[in-house]
Amino acid sequence: MKTLLCALFFCLFLPAVALAVQPDEMMQDAVLESRARVISKQLRCLVCQGEDIDESAAGLARDLRLLVRERLSAGDSDAQVLSFVQERYGDYVLMKPPVAPRTWILWLTPFLVLGAGFAFVWRLVRRGFVRRDRA
Repeated sequence: MKTLLCALFFCLFLPAVALAVQPDEMMQDAVLESRARVISKQLRCLVCQGEDIDESAAGLARDLRLLVRERLSAGDSDAQVLSFVQERYGDYVLMKPPVAPRTWILWLTPFLVLGAGFAFVWRLVRRGFVRRDRA
């Protein structure tokens, strides 16, 4: 039964990731295509926000993938392509934005939310809202 469930899981969810980059987007030059895929994994989908553009099936992700391939075809280096996209869409488009005063909110927000969650739970425990079983 477990094997059947695992097979069903892979049949349903694996193709969604595999089909993000469409065949008509791929470059004829294997080296350039490989570079495009590496760059695409470094850029965030602005629609999905949790996925890179290489995995996302959103229309904007497709546009960004095509833009990356267009810039590589024009002779840009990987750094130039990333810089071009960053200048156009801002630091948030990078999966790993630079740590700078203008991006501190991006880096600190997860820690602030986690700290607020711990503080909330701590308060509940201190007030006695969480029951403790006593034998």
